[in-house]
Amino acid sequence: MSTAPQETVPPPSGPSRRLLDLALRIAGGLVAVLAGTLTAVLELLLATLRVGGHLIGVSVLVAIAANIALSWFAHEAVGRRWAVVLPATPWFVLMSVAAVRTAEGDLLVTGDNWVGLAMIVAGAMTFAVMGFRQILAPPPVRSGD
Repeated sequence: MSTAPQETVPPPSGPSRRLLDLALRIAGGLVAVLAGTLTAVLELLLATLRVGGHLIGVSVLVAIAANIALSWFAHEAVGRRWAVVLPATPWFVLMSVAAVRTAEGDLLVTGDNWVGLAMIVAGAMTFAVMGFRQILAPPPVRSGD
């Protein structure tokens, strides 16, 4: 235990602090977008994972866990309630592209792949619930402002 008194020095305020805060929020938003893209690709790769010839639903669990974590991170990093949109947008775009047949006939998520369909529904519902929770959350209490 320290015997020195606790010093509470307020952080310096001014334009440099605001500029640093803005830069960190933008960087956090970019990380959230990139992470949303990467987790969508990972989930699409895991949607066809089989054990003993049978599809396993690991991508559904990954979609739920990753989308909760991404929603939380985006809100904390950006500091705005709408930040859940940042990881959700690339995730939805990739899931939509994966469900459309290309000119060559390729299709990533087929109608007979129950895991892929469950992953899309579970992931979309997770983002929806996390966004809804942010909308209903009481405004944060700011101390010292």
